[in-house]
Amino acid sequence: MAALDLFGRRWSLRIVWELQRGALGFRALQQHCDNMSSSVLRQRLTELMEARIVEQGPDAAYALTQFGQGAYRAVRPLVRWSEEWARALADGDPATGAEAVT
Repeated sequence: MAALDLFGRRWSLRIVWELQRGALGFRALQQHCDNMSSSVLRQRLTELMEARIVEQGPDAAYALTQFGQGAYRAVRPLVRWSEEWARALADGDPATGAEAVT
């Protein structure tokens, strides 16, 4: 359950998502995350580092650890599902019981 607590916090999954392409400095990560507040970003990074999901390199850039890369791989099926779900809602797919969202 600890993973659900950690990733259920706002921005935590977004940070993992943004770091999956490679290390980013604080400002760059903040910009990739829609300019979230510095204090929230610092707090989430601290939590993710304590959980060994993210690490900070000697150049001060943040990167995913092996656990972080595993977390990203675990989230990918959810992303695929959410894309299918969004299409079904938009199309009003009768097979899913979804009505078109306008």
